[in-house]
Amino acid sequence: MSGVRIGIDFDNTIICYDKVFAAAARQRDLVPEGWEGLKNDVRDLLRSRTGGELAWQGLQGFVYGKGIGGAEIYPGVREFLAACRQAGARVYIVSHKTRFGHQDPDHTDLREAARGWLRGAGLIDAAEAAVASGDVYFEDTMAAKVDRLASLELDIFIDDLVEVFEQPHFPKDTRSILFTRSQSPHPEHCTPIATWAGIRDEVFAA
Repeated sequence: MSGVRIGIDFDNTIICYDKVFAAAARQRDLVPEGWEGLKNDVRDLLRSRTGGELAWQGLQGFVYGKGIGGAEIYPGVREFLAACRQAGARVYIVSHKTRFGHQDPDHTDLREAARGWLRGAGLIDAAEAAVASGDVYFEDTMAAKVDRLASLELDIFIDDLVEVFEQPHFPKDTRSILFTRSQSPHPEHCTPIATWAGIRDEVFAA
């Protein structure tokens, strides 16, 4: 595996926002007190209401910015990155993330917030970090994200969004791993895996 180039998405792949979305929605009285649900449950509930899309965008702007400190790292990510470091693989983070959120009156820099979270989690700018700070890329659009990962000539890319792998210019030589619990149909070239332990086994099982 030495010299293998592995790319990983950031939002909802490395970082899990489920608890912070539910908490922020309760604080804003967007859901009843005591309501529990995952990020997508919050999104679907808000979007089902009149004007709900704006409320959802405002909630995203807060969670991805000032509220990011409440987010958690997915179980198994650290172990996967440790395996990458031990194997001599080079790891990149490539994410579709605009600099500022929609409906965010504070204009928080979402990219700096994400870098701060990565730094706080010890994933960059740390002695044992598997990712160099210069190997973290945030792009304005999904198309630009795919352009970036193509330019990096990645051997493997891991993402939670099937839409990324369905982009017409997604590089055919890059192995696609879809981080998902969904049993929905997936493109043939994607390998759907539900846990990071499973991803580690898939990548390093040779």
